[in-house]
Amino acid sequence: MSKLRARLLGVLVLLTGFLTAAGPRPAAADGLPDSLWFDEPAATLTVANGRFIDGLGREVVLRGYNVSGETKLEENSGLPFASVSDARKSATALRALGGGNSVRFLLSWAHAEPARGQVDSAYLGAATDQMRAFLDAGVRVFPDFHQDLYSRHLFNTGSWYSGDGAPKWAVTEGGYPQESCGICLFWGQNITQNGAVKAAQYDFWHNAHGLQDAFLVTAQATMTYVRQHLTTAEFAGVAGLDPFNEPYAGTYDSGQTSRTWERDLLWPFYGKFRARMDAAGWQDKPAFVEPNLFWNANISSQKQEGGLLDAGTLGPRYVFNTHFYDQKAISGILMWGKAGDGQYATDFGTVRDRASAAGTAAVVSEFGHPLSGTVSDKAPTVGKAMYQALDSRLPGSRWWTGAAASGPVLSGTQWQWDIYSGRHHELMNDNPDKVLTTGDAWNGEDLSAVRLDDSGTAVLRQDARLLDRVYPSATAGSTLAFTYEDRSRDGTTTLTWNPVPSTLPQVSQLVGSGQYGLSVWRSNGDGAPTELHLPASFPASATTVVSDLGATVDPPAYTAATPIAAAPEPGGTGSRRLLLTAPGPGTVHFALVTNGASAPSSALLNGARTELAAWAAARFG
Repeated sequence: MSKLRARLLGVLVLLTGFLTAAGPRPAAADGLPDSLWFDEPAATLTVANGRFIDGLGREVVLRGYNVSGETKLEENSGLPFASVSDARKSATALRALGGGNSVRFLLSWAHAEPARGQVDSAYLGAATDQMRAFLDAGVRVFPDFHQDLYSRHLFNTGSWYSGDGAPKWAVTEGGYPQESCGICLFWGQNITQNGAVKAAQYDFWHNAHGLQDAFLVTAQATMTYVRQHLTTAEFAGVAGLDPFNEPYAGTYDSGQTSRTWERDLLWPFYGKFRARMDAAGWQDKPAFVEPNLFWNANISSQKQEGGLLDAGTLGPRYVFNTHFYDQKAISGILMWGKAGDGQYATDFGTVRDRASAAGTAAVVSEFGHPLSGTVSDKAPTVGKAMYQALDSRLPGSRWWTGAAASGPVLSGTQWQWDIYSGRHHELMNDNPDKVLTTGDAWNGEDLSAVRLDDSGTAVLRQDARLLDRVYPSATAGSTLAFTYEDRSRDGTTTLTWNPVPSTLPQVSQLVGSGQYGLSVWRSNGDGAPTELHLPASFPASATTVVSDLGATVDPPAYTAATPIAAAPEPGGTGSRRLLLTAPGPGTVHFALVTNGASAPSSALLNGARTELAAWAAARFG
């Protein structure tokens, strides 16, 4: 055994002893506020048949945000929040204003292991307490060991840019050259142009100085700590873990390609990480693994072959986890206009197809667009087009006629949810003369969907109609097709990309100018209801449901014998859900939910139901 491996093994033994000495997990807590009989057994998430599946066998869609880019900063010591109180405030707002049921929760290697072989239990404790704030609000969590440009410690106090991720000792041991990106207009150019960043990335993937081994030890210690300090019920809400944000080779070896790098270096790393998850008690949770950062770039000169093509069938222990930003739109040059109907149908279709070929579920764990600056005028349409592509692989213009090809509903977490947006106090690269306050306070970015107003209340920075959406959070069976017309705004213009066709006149009349969602699913008949999130724009008195299960305005409170009902979502945040209990396995069901109707007559409800039944029968048999 090498001296390095012996040292790392010794560190791991010490860490394991320390973490075990912290005491056993507390007993399971009582159910969350507003929970119903099926919520606690449903909390566990696994992967089967290419879908996320809860403990009741229902198909689950994760929707939410990254929490948060604040972790990249030093002002709160690498934590998403300054306090647990702020985490609770953020979690409640994310549920009630943003419609989220999940978060990608950022962690910092630099703060988890500030000195080599020494895990900071205070940092892990604070991070776990902040995770708990989201779990207590009924929000699933999947932690993410985050890095960008490898480490902030590669950059000096006068640098134009900064990074995050690896601790200072890892940079010191590498002895990297003075960082320089040359003439770089965007921080991301450092990934492929900054010699120091490239060298550091290369070293990590080749385990120079034992860097990768050290990271894996710390990752296992972190997971062990979280497992031991959450109750069994809380840990059930942890969906899995993202081992490494946006991996890239740094520099390819002679003869190596992006694809062979994934095969020979990235995938073996994920195998090692998977083993660490198992050893830490996370054996029943999937690893949310990311391919080469540039595998799905939408600028041809940046795109590199990848997508874990040589990893074989990923199966239930892995999730295909990717990001998507429209770099053409962000450039301000390669896409002059705004996004339109179906803009990203092909891009997100590629994600669906790659996950399907790999035999697992998919999640788009980062997407979004700048909210200030020269290209921010594109944000309303880019955001709408991205959510549209998550919901269905079809543009709105073809959805009603081609719904059978709608495809699975994709999970996704938008970048980002940072309540400190515009109120930071970050000393960039520890420089007291470069105090960043605006936007995300990191490399000129400004993507947070939320901020705090002057009273300390969380408020949205984007159109609530875009963010707080109807989506099938849990389907008792399999979703066959789904669409949501959010009627979000681009300035004063209402964006309607999926109008109800004139061939369904009574459905069109019922929806009017309102928002609507339509889900078609094949039931499994197990008794637990199908759930759709109800946005705040769907108050009880304005919520109309038309389904093969019935038609109603202001759905009644849930009982197991009520086919169409409404109830609060668990967590006590005031958010609501539609519950549809369908009998009989193998039966095709449909449900339209809209807030466009104003006291619709029974004749209109029945007419719309008849039209939808004929439409569903013609397309789904």
